[in-house]
Amino acid sequence: MSYDTLLYETFDGVGRITLNRPGRTNAISATMLSELDALMDAIERDDAVRAVIVRGAGEAFSSGFDLKDQMELKPSGVAQWRDILRKDFDVPMRFWHCPKPTIAAVRGPCLAGACELALACDMTIAAQDAFFGEPELKFGAGIVVMILPWIVGPKVAKEIILTGQDRISAARAYEIGMINRVVPPEELDAAALRLARHVAAIDPVLVKETKRALNRSIEIRGMLEGLEAALDIDLLIEGQGSPDKKAFFEVARAQGLKAALAWRDARFPGEAS
Repeated sequence: MSYDTLLYETFDGVGRITLNRPGRTNAISATMLSELDALMDAIERDDAVRAVIVRGAGEAFSSGFDLKDQMELKPSGVAQWRDILRKDFDVPMRFWHCPKPTIAAVRGPCLAGACELALACDMTIAAQDAFFGEPELKFGAGIVVMILPWIVGPKVAKEIILTGQDRISAARAYEIGMINRVVPPEELDAAALRLARHVAAIDPVLVKETKRALNRSIEIRGMLEGLEAALDIDLLIEGQGSPDKKAFFEVARAQGLKAALAWRDARFPGEAS
């Protein structure tokens, strides 16, 4: 099967997904979400694939959900946002729920919805040039997959999300537990493949059931219910539409997305410290 926004390869029991929109910093469009959903269905059915890697084409993992989709579709109100956010939530969480181990290999930017996708993976390896963040609040949007506090704890998650941090270095991400390893950029793909092949060599039923037990140890504390509650809140945020987001998109439509991002950043004196 061929895809417009993805590449897919297999290596000795490992399936590798590449987010393939390098001209748009691999921004996650509605088309990409649909293709990821279909590809994950195929991967889960394929007994020859025992581990999954997701990475980005070129110099980026992904800048997050594609804001140009919103600029063009102009969704408004809870009814119009419900299906959009449901899909934005469900597809990244496929990597959490997948019965096979999932590994994110990150270089360059890994922001917003893409950061959430990487966090939903079982393991994340980052190149030294990778950076992470959740900048949504800085332009009036909410968090779709509020998984960060379950990974790093509430204090750190609140600081990152409420200040809209978008330049968390790989070293800092490792320090706070967002990622597992940091490697030189030229070693990223090989390191991810080595890890995936190692896991793929283990009995797949044992891996599947042990992943289920590991996930359950977190989910039993209320994680899935918490994520759904946070999604409900985000639906209200997006359905109502914040003044900041309306202003952001007014600039974007009039002057382009780069100008809107510059407008957003000019509102803040720098990283909160």
